[in-house]
Amino acid sequence: MASMETGDVYRVGSMRSNSSSIWRRGEDIFSRSSREEDDEEALKWAALEKLPTYDRVRKGILTTEEGERSEVDVQRLGNQDRKNLMERLVKVAEEDNEKFLFKLRDRIERVGIDIPTIEVRYENLNLEAEAYVGNRGLPTIFNSTINILEALANILHILPSRKKSLSILQDVSGIIKPRRMTLLLGPPGSGKTTLLLALAGKLGSDVKLSGKVTYNGHEMDEFVPQRTAAYISQHDLHIGEMTVRETLAFSARCQGVGTRYDMLTELSRREKEANIKPDPDIDVFMKAAAMGGQETSVVTDYILKILGLDICADTMVGDEMRRGISGGQRKRVTTGEMLVGPSRALFMDEISTGLDSSTTFQIVNSLRQSIHILSGTAVISLLQPAPETYNLFDDIILLSDGLVVYQGPRENVLEFFDHMGFKCPERKGVADFLQEVTSRKDQQQYWTRHDEPYRFVPVREFAEAFHSFHVGQDIGKELSTPYDKKKSHPAALTTSRYGVSTKELLKATTARELLLMKRNSFVYIFKATQLTIMAFITMTVFLRTEMHRNSVTDGGIYMGALFFSLITLMFNGFSELAMTILKLPVFYKQRDLLFYPPWAYAIPTWILKIPITFVEVGVWVFLTYYVVGFDPYVGRLFKQYLLLLAINQMASGLFRFIGALGRNMIVANTFGSFALLVLMVLGGFIIAREDVKKWWIWGYWISPIMYAQNSISTNEFLGKTWRHTLPGMSKPLGVLVLESRGIFPEAKWYWIGLGALFGYMFLFNSFFIVALTYLNPFGKAQAAMSEDTLKEKQANITGEMLDASSRGKRTGIRSTSGDVNNRKSASASSRHASFNIDQDKKGMVLPFVPLSITFDDIKYSVDMPQEMKAQGVTEDRLQLLKGVSGTFRPGVLTALMGVSGAGKTTLMDVLAGRKTGGYIDGSININGYPKKQETFARVSGYCEQNDIHSPHVTVYESLSFSAWLRLPSDVDITTRKMFIEEVMELVELTSLRDALVGLPGVSGLSTEQRKRLTIAVELVANPSIIFMDEPTSGLDARAAAIVMRTVRNTVDTGRTVVCTIHQPSIDIFEAFDELFLMKRGGEEIYVGPLGHHSSHLIKYFEDVDGVSKIKTGYNPATWMLESTSLSQEAVLGVNFSDIYKNSELFQRNKSLIKELSMPPPQSSDLYFPTQYSQNFITQTMACLWKQNLSYWRNPSYTAVRFFFTLIIALLFGTIFWDLGTKRKRQQDLLNAMGSMYAAVLFIGVQNASSVQPVVAIERTVFYRERAAGMYSALPYALGQVVIEIPYILVQSLLYGVIVYAMIGFEWTAAKFFWYMFFMYFTLLYFTFYGMMAVGLTPNHNIASIVSSAFYAIWNLFSGFIIPQTRIPVWWRWYYWVCPVAWTLYGLVVSQFGDIEDRMDNDVIISEFIRSYFGFRHDFLGVVAVVVVAFTVLFAFLFGFSIKMINFQIR
Repeated sequence: MASMETGDVYRVGSMRSNSSSIWRRGEDIFSRSSREEDDEEALKWAALEKLPTYDRVRKGILTTEEGERSEVDVQRLGNQDRKNLMERLVKVAEEDNEKFLFKLRDRIERVGIDIPTIEVRYENLNLEAEAYVGNRGLPTIFNSTINILEALANILHILPSRKKSLSILQDVSGIIKPRRMTLLLGPPGSGKTTLLLALAGKLGSDVKLSGKVTYNGHEMDEFVPQRTAAYISQHDLHIGEMTVRETLAFSARCQGVGTRYDMLTELSRREKEANIKPDPDIDVFMKAAAMGGQETSVVTDYILKILGLDICADTMVGDEMRRGISGGQRKRVTTGEMLVGPSRALFMDEISTGLDSSTTFQIVNSLRQSIHILSGTAVISLLQPAPETYNLFDDIILLSDGLVVYQGPRENVLEFFDHMGFKCPERKGVADFLQEVTSRKDQQQYWTRHDEPYRFVPVREFAEAFHSFHVGQDIGKELSTPYDKKKSHPAALTTSRYGVSTKELLKATTARELLLMKRNSFVYIFKATQLTIMAFITMTVFLRTEMHRNSVTDGGIYMGALFFSLITLMFNGFSELAMTILKLPVFYKQRDLLFYPPWAYAIPTWILKIPITFVEVGVWVFLTYYVVGFDPYVGRLFKQYLLLLAINQMASGLFRFIGALGRNMIVANTFGSFALLVLMVLGGFIIAREDVKKWWIWGYWISPIMYAQNSISTNEFLGKTWRHTLPGMSKPLGVLVLESRGIFPEAKWYWIGLGALFGYMFLFNSFFIVALTYLNPFGKAQAAMSEDTLKEKQANITGEMLDASSRGKRTGIRSTSGDVNNRKSASASSRHASFNIDQDKKGMVLPFVPLSITFDDIKYSVDMPQEMKAQGVTEDRLQLLKGVSGTFRPGVLTALMGVSGAGKTTLMDVLAGRKTGGYIDGSININGYPKKQETFARVSGYCEQNDIHSPHVTVYESLSFSAWLRLPSDVDITTRKMFIEEVMELVELTSLRDALVGLPGVSGLSTEQRKRLTIAVELVANPSIIFMDEPTSGLDARAAAIVMRTVRNTVDTGRTVVCTIHQPSIDIFEAFDELFLMKRGGEEIYVGPLGHHSSHLIKYFEDVDGVSKIKTGYNPATWMLESTSLSQEAVLGVNFSDIYKNSELFQRNKSLIKELSMPPPQSSDLYFPTQYSQNFITQTMACLWKQNLSYWRNPSYTAVRFFFTLIIALLFGTIFWDLGTKRKRQQDLLNAMGSMYAAVLFIGVQNASSVQPVVAIERTVFYRERAAGMYSALPYALGQVVIEIPYILVQSLLYGVIVYAMIGFEWTAAKFFWYMFFMYFTLLYFTFYGMMAVGLTPNHNIASIVSSAFYAIWNLFSGFIIPQTRIPVWWRWYYWVCPVAWTLYGLVVSQFGDIEDRMDNDVIISEFIRSYFGFRHDFLGVVAVVVVAFTVLFAFLFGFSIKMINFQIR
């Protein structure tokens, strides 16, 4: 029902479903509407009927707000008109949607048109993928190098592949029927996503697939599956700068209206013949929905309404950088994006993540109505469907470990498991039961044949038994007779590749690009401002009063100014790279869904940016041209303008192409700077043409910068002011300058260069389109599978026990499942069912003090947001918590609940002391003593909702790090290790001890494993009080049960645990002892015990007048949230917080708070001699240990950097081959200096920019660890700084040795030492500069913008483009502040400053260096000290910024 609605409601059809009851109801609806109408309307309708068909389907009769009825053109409906129409058709989505859909269907069926349907069959699907197993899966520098070499060897068939093949789906078959809702269930990793992708025809080429999928009997290659079926991914990829409505409208515009229009004309024709008059509102809706090419359509409005997105329709979607809609709303946008299109089959992957159960219920219900009424086909996989949602489905497919365990009607599923000997207990959701019953750990509790001994029933046995079960036999029978293709409706399968004409697509993408440019205007304003500032600096450095035309050397300065203009405008396009890459994930998604062809995306991004280029280049040229004193003839001004325009466009095209080729920031930055380096070095300024080696001369001829440099130089130096001849010379000065740099002194070169640049511009942009068309995004890095996991998976499928060798290693798993087996089966009915592992008090090696926490009248407020002030709110503060009181006690598990926005996380942050801003009033006591944050951090743990961990360490290492820094220093190593082992067992992480953590959603652990790691990291600190923020969000029932078992185990050791919880299932909810319920606005409405089966809670609320009684088997948590919602309060006319404040329960809580606020006798306040449990040295060692592991396992950063350096070294070595020995001409010295300048600037900037994302990711982890009291800021900064030292040493040795030898500088110990010394410290200070930029800015995107602004200035003042002696006095101070200048000073003077040979113009080399550059050899020591000082300064600033500035706002 992806066209959820009208969609192709209108397709001419073949399969009549004629149930007479619906039919009768239809007559009734229509006859009623015809009785109530007046004559005037009849006349209007008669007039419409007379129009020709083309006009008739474009006009309708719309009721205005005043109740007037007027004729409208459906393509010109205003926003208000559409809104009113939706209000009349679907006022409340829950109630009116079904009536609306019936009206649509009845209108179609009344004239005998049938709605097309799709039946999807899959037969014998087998799917395999390949992966490295065990230690080879860890991405260390060593492994990644070996993998690359191995992959090459595999391609050349030298070595066999070492990857093991993993089977993902094993011989699955089945049928998905139209007009039935199918629910796909299965534990994580069972192959749900893969199955959905296979059914939607979207599988990548990296998996081996056998078997076939057919739609209505047609194979995938007979139609376009991407447009017939809509696959809704579990990842939400959207452009953050667009609003929800714009996102959906764009999607609707690209997907078109399918066959709705053809259907409408047929419908209209038949109605006219039968003289039937439809309901005018329905008529307008259907006509408007059938018109393609509208910017916004009624379908969009309808979907927004159905998905409950109408409240945030005009809010930005948002991303990491800008605030937007919530996670749950973003999930619904992903769903809506496909529903607005006309696809007939829907495959939806986990659409409920982050939604509360009522929203999920409503969405699934609307989908169900549409599927049933409009004959759609749908397969939906859900993680944790609540019982009421589960009951909406007709069919169930249960997958486990790649096998189909059950497929068929929902009614028979429990019967099947009953027949296998397993029964679903009461008060247990069926969906949760289905996911657990196939798993080794959870299966036994459901065994019902007590007369037989239990044995584990493996997945394969279930799958085989299903084939002989009556439902399985029916499916087998049906699959054996092929689908009759004649029954397939001609309109059911889409055969056209795109939804609308290419002209329409181009219009849509252009409109979107314009919108994005408006929203991103800051970037363009920022770039223009940056250019203006650079222009001012350039103007004052190359001021005309200081610029003479007396010698070839003076010409060299002008040449520097021209080169600098060139480089500045070229790098101005560099931001295109980042902007292209940021938008790629969304582009790939939309390209693969066939929204538009790649060229329709690429052309607007190029064409629409051209006007901006005109402005940017104009700013530069018109400001600087006359101030610098270029040739005054105005024609040359405009020629320079035109040329720089061409350069800017060429560079933008190049960067866009590199972005599309690299596809992620690290790769693109590396290759981007690499390409630039080659183009720049061979551009004719850094090394003159005659000096380019013959093996590199081709590079010179293809470098666009060479054409630019040639044409901009001839344009200037062949001008009037350069025509005078110097005494004793035969040629004009301008020609001499050009010849000295090896540039062709002919006027035609201007036009040759311009032509070449325009050629390159078209070339790079077409390459960009080609890259977009043929390249796919990088695959998601899968977590490395350990051998154990693989064996466990096999055992689960086949039921064989694990072999002895792995049993020794795996005591952890054995014992936990042992514990599960010892459970009394009767305990299922007892309280804490399924969480009661034998109470052998785990995790008690280390003693701890049980602590209670009481809080009384807590108020929390923040400064009133500007948006609200703008709406006329006068108060200064917005109160988020309004006097909340309560107690949390040891050994009691408390649930903190409430609707979104009730202030659950806020309260927890306030109690845990994690808030960084705002105003807190009220008292908080720990064991009766007032809470002090310093000591409290030592005894408390806080598990955040987003699991932040260092990505490149393993699970065991994360835990050791936490324990090392947070356990008291008197705990010895052996105890510590034992404690870590215990915690790992308690949290069931033993099998994952060597798994890499990875980045969330990208690589490494799954969500549920991450959650358990978060809990374990806090537990190893041996805290007395633990806060957990939504420990079960985003997990399926099984994972949530595992996490809750962990939490329960923790509480049973006598600790105080508080969890905020969003959406608990019955068994999770009832694992809690007490409930702290809040309502929106931050007030408590129930604080007290739950009682057996939630009896206390239910009694409390049912005693309130008007609250409806709970239905049997209904989830108390859901009932409680529904009964106390704000809308219920309004209906009942009560205020639940007042009811609570006046209850006996409130008085009991108050007296308990009072009692616990008094310190118990013989107790003392918490006291620790030091703020941190370890001393400074230990903290530093620990941070260094973790950084070391992180760097070693992060090849995309460390290995790429070495590789980059090696390539550049070889490149420079070959380009500047043997230049060090040549000293005869002035140009030789300039070439040698050019090699140093290019190397320093490029490798340095590359180091600075590549370190930024690494530091930025680690910094988020640092915020969490510092808040947990692990270490202070200094040890962390030290660790981060010190770890770079050895890596950069290797890097500079790698570069220095190769280049020094190949360029052929003098082989004396002193000179070599100085060369290495300056290279090493230069690379160090660049790296620390990059870190410092991150430390001083909120995130690495801003850091890269800010730091790049300085590179340009450093480039200008480096002493190469304009030597120090020629810099005007007022800028000379900056030369001495510029670190690059000092490096070049050191490098040049240590090589050439003491050489007394004469050049061919009779000048002594050391003299020339002193007079031209101003470099003195006796100054070398000072230079060395200054370069080291820069390194120390940047490192210090990094540490300082980490300590003093906190960008985390809570």
